[in-house]
Amino acid sequence: MSGTTANTRTALLAAGLAASMVGLAYASVPLYRLFCQVTGFGGTPMVAADAGARPEVVPGTRIRVRFDGNVRRGMPWEFRPAEQFVDLPLGERRMAFYHARNRSDSAVTGVATFNVAPAAAGRYFVKIQCFCFNEQTLKPGEAVEMPVIYYVDPAILDDPEASRIREITLSYSFFPVAEPKQPAGVRSTGMAAIAAAKR
Repeated sequence: MSGTTANTRTALLAAGLAASMVGLAYASVPLYRLFCQVTGFGGTPMVAADAGARPEVVPGTRIRVRFDGNVRRGMPWEFRPAEQFVDLPLGERRMAFYHARNRSDSAVTGVATFNVAPAAAGRYFVKIQCFCFNEQTLKPGEAVEMPVIYYVDPAILDDPEASRIREITLSYSFFPVAEPKQPAGVRSTGMAAIAAAKR
């Protein structure tokens, strides 16, 4: 077998393995979610491995974080951010709140997904605690405030693709859950997040 043929076969095997791994990630929602959160792929905010870690705040820097909230078809909730945007220095930990209210006459369970834009900011927008991916059940007419704790990693300044970003949009979408995994009346709206933010 010639060297060229061997190299071609090796390259094809490597490409096939890489394609298989990506395919598995997309086929498995939990695995894909973890992949996105670890890498910031596709504008998915990073998830802090150590919730107690505090990055250095960079004095004199300022970035705007804009908030967006929406519900998908079949979700009888009102869901919106408590404020439209905040300006903060890089590295500073902040807490934002989203308001949710069940407008129906029966208990409704939903789950939220999230994203940031532009996509290049995804790996630098770090969530410490939030309500996303956890089922939230609201009783008829019940209203709650759902917190998210986050910061923008100062490492964004070292990325040629992201260093010019001056505004990041954090967007949540709530979907209805047909068969809730938790008992009616139970929700995880993030009291632990509030406690963590005060530490």
